[in-house]
Amino acid sequence: MSSIWRLSASELAAKVQTKEISAREAAQAALERLAAVNPSINAVVEYRPEEVLAQAERIDAAISRGEVLGVLAGVPVTVKVNVDQAGYATTNGVALQRDLIAQSNSPVVDNLGKAGAIILGRTNTPAFSYRWFTSNLLHGNTRNPRDPALTPGGSSGGAAAAVAAGIGHLAHGTDIAGSIRYPAYACGVHGLRPTLGRVPAYNASLPERAIGPQLTAVSGPIGRTIQDVRLGLAAMAAPDLRDPWWVPAPLQGPAAPRVAALCLRPDGLQTRPEVESALVEAAQRLREDGWRVDEIDNTPPMKEAADLQIVLWLGDGFDAMEAAAIRENDPGALTALAGHKARAKSLDLSSFSHAFTRRATLLRQWRQFLADYPVLLLPVSAELPFPDGLDLQGDASYARVWAAQMTQIGLPFLGLPGLTVSTGMAGTAPVGVQLVADRYREDLCLLAGESIERGGVPPAPVDPA
Repeated sequence: MSSIWRLSASELAAKVQTKEISAREAAQAALERLAAVNPSINAVVEYRPEEVLAQAERIDAAISRGEVLGVLAGVPVTVKVNVDQAGYATTNGVALQRDLIAQSNSPVVDNLGKAGAIILGRTNTPAFSYRWFTSNLLHGNTRNPRDPALTPGGSSGGAAAAVAAGIGHLAHGTDIAGSIRYPAYACGVHGLRPTLGRVPAYNASLPERAIGPQLTAVSGPIGRTIQDVRLGLAAMAAPDLRDPWWVPAPLQGPAAPRVAALCLRPDGLQTRPEVESALVEAAQRLREDGWRVDEIDNTPPMKEAADLQIVLWLGDGFDAMEAAAIRENDPGALTALAGHKARAKSLDLSSFSHAFTRRATLLRQWRQFLADYPVLLLPVSAELPFPDGLDLQGDASYARVWAAQMTQIGLPFLGLPGLTVSTGMAGTAPVGVQLVADRYREDLCLLAGESIERGGVPPAPVDPA
């Protein structure tokens, strides 16, 4: 098997542009790697080799004609099954949608294509993308390539598992409560949740989303290097008129002081010692690279933001969600909805208005904080990656899972960007940190992420355990 699949996305893009490697060679190597390891992890649930090779041949032909191609020319990437790709079912891990064939691409798939990426395959997600674990009745269970006893994360668990195992050089994920950042954390790679409005979104195959999800769900990149994440963001963020929330903000903002805050236990989070150690080490890496890092006792309100996010995400249209989950009869989806039913059902016009009123207040506090500390370093999760299926082990386990994820859930309510940087291993479990910056300042997250990455990351790609 060719070792091309081991290259980072940025390395491969450079070699394709200079004709050192052809796009077809890259595609063939990716297909061979997929065939070799996907059966053991079930990260990619649909792919068509002949279409993959045809995409590569079109790229090679364009290069031979001297055409200027995008930043991901010839790079095999995966996309998640909850976004439209023409000719494929937008299943979102749901048997009810197995015949929902998209007639057109979502903006993020179109943008990847415009950047020259080769769409390698479609990655798994939990049913309805509700969980921190990736299994469903339609496509089955995705396993973590570093340790199959651990969750690969959710809901972009297939995306992160694929990148970690060398299936594609970059992955598309979506994040409404941590679904990019947590899988990256669990699989030992990097993942960026962009600012609301940065990456255009739209699925023509599905009804328009309720306002809560519209304001909190985003697409973003998962990669093995920070530079790959940077390239993925640049490709995905191209304009598309179909998304009224898209904002033409520059990818590179004005210079900011290299000043960061470290918070180990925001809002009283019960952070595990292994996670605290990773945060302290990451702060030291920043200092060694010229950053000033101040340890602080707390951040602006995070738990309140997380609680309100759950209400907006699941409460806005809860009855329809519950009816669909009952029809699907997926244990994970039913458990997720049951765990938050009382809170979600409390949403009425008054509480809906209150949520958005508090959003303005909280976001103002956060933006003032980020003016003093352009980057915030805090846990991705209070715990190391969970044992797979932990949320199905009873009420206490379910509550433990959601409590640990508070720092991920709160950011979407505020519309802020967050970056998971994988920093090392604690036994067989990956560990990492989360970086937060102001709106449309993903560049600051990536700048700090590069400083942390230079101190070492888990080896990747890996052969599945």
